[in-house]
Amino acid sequence: MNHIRLNDTTLRDGSHAVKHQYTEGQVRSIVRALDDANVEMIEVTHGDGLGGSTFNYGFSKTNELDLISAAVDEARNAKIGVLLLPGVGTVEDLKEAQKRGASVVRIATHCTEADVSLKHFEAARGLGLETGGFLMLSHRISPAELAKQARIMVDAGCQCVFVVDSAGALILEEAGDRVKAVVDEIGGEAQVGFHGHQNLSFGVANSVLAVRNGAQQIDGTLVGLGAGAGNAPIEVLATAFDRLSVEHGVDVDNILLAAEEILRPIASRLPSMDRGSIVQGQMGVYNSFLFHAERASERYRVPTAEILREVGRRGYVGGQEDMIIEVAVNLREAAKVPASS
Repeated sequence: MNHIRLNDTTLRDGSHAVKHQYTEGQVRSIVRALDDANVEMIEVTHGDGLGGSTFNYGFSKTNELDLISAAVDEARNAKIGVLLLPGVGTVEDLKEAQKRGASVVRIATHCTEADVSLKHFEAARGLGLETGGFLMLSHRISPAELAKQARIMVDAGCQCVFVVDSAGALILEEAGDRVKAVVDEIGGEAQVGFHGHQNLSFGVANSVLAVRNGAQQIDGTLVGLGAGAGNAPIEVLATAFDRLSVEHGVDVDNILLAAEEILRPIASRLPSMDRGSIVQGQMGVYNSFLFHAERASERYRVPTAEILREVGRRGYVGGQEDMIIEVAVNLREAAKVPASS
């Protein structure tokens, strides 16, 4: 079996779990540990990507460009990557990240909206960046439809399209079939990757199936730190792929050390498969909605899980975080519960 690349997104997706409060010192220590473990690509930005530090998504403690600079300064071998969501981040943000030393960008869109990424891929290739494409909430459409969206990204200059299980909703063959469809469409022209979450506890298993169906890049985070119930833990992925004789280059002893001795003491809250995050997986709700729903639950005195269940029924996608308030208000009014002061 060919070598796969394990990407670490503790300092991007994991930012959701720490409410975007990473300090420069923490970024330096995490990057140093990941680099010592031979992780090839480390993603660093606000959880919602470049430009994500806003009232709607949550303000970062430290300017993300300074965090990128710190990560680049610490990494001896690893590439430093960034995430960009069109409509949140801009081409100008991407240019600034490249000036700070970022060499990889993953451009993320809803799974049916790959066409909004075209100018961003063009800009990224013009800057000489390695490019990846995120098709978020990939459970929302069929494998064949997902493959068509992947084609749009590849034709725009994307070098690796990721099947992204943003809600942790995919189960086994649901993940494998989507990866295979994308591989069948773009294999030979671009790589295929997989980004899994743990809402229904299938993040690691789905990642294994993704590789067996042709995926060449797999995402994970230290101790599974991430939105919702968290990501597939990179230290578990590395260990599992070792057991399966899948070459990945990550030093298992050092990645276990990074998880246990570097990340755990830093994390203010570790993700868990609690009722809210399980409902996200059940209903296919975008994982970064969890904290927004928890805040609305406290303010409007309606259960977090019920808010998320209704969000799922309405089919909201990333970027519609403000609609969670409307859901909470409607549920409160239906239950005739007064809001907290």
